[in-house]
Amino acid sequence: MKRENLGLEKNKAYIIQRALEYGQLKDWLLIKKVYGMEEITRTAMKLRSLDDISLNFISTLSGVPKEKFRCYILRPFQEKHWSY
Repeated sequence: MKRENLGLEKNKAYIIQRALEYGQLKDWLLIKKVYGMEEITRTAMKLRSLDDISLNFISTLSGVPKEKFRCYILRPFQEKHWSY
């Protein structure tokens, strides 16, 4: 997806997910200024996937338990290999 084609409202979930997973501090501060903490939290709670670090980050900052995020609920069960 080209940056020029992104709309702040139309592609809100995409922008927030990418900033959480791949962004730097300046990116976080920018989306927080544009969307606000409540909107970021609401959007992040609906995301299908979010890496563990980003999930813990947004969960801690928002005060919402990670068990309430969709990406945590939909996480596929993976069996651990036996350790010898």
